[in-house]
Amino acid sequence: MKFKRITVNPAVCTGKPCIRGLRFPVSRLLGLLAAGETKENILQAYPYLEAGDIDEALLFAAYLAANRYGSR
Repeated sequence: MKFKRITVNPAVCTGKPCIRGLRFPVSRLLGLLAAGETKENILQAYPYLEAGDIDEALLFAAYLAANRYGSR
């Protein structure tokens, strides 16, 4: 699966998956959601993020979970 909004660059956040090359790791975004933050609150707090970034981060997490653990 190809993700357009998730980037991995060794020079950005030590190569962790980030949102659109920004220094905003996918794990941070997922952590905010897991802690109960709403999409609206996240977008307000981080105006450089877009709703599509959140949607793709969730798809990315689902993809990783399915491919890492789904075949066992």
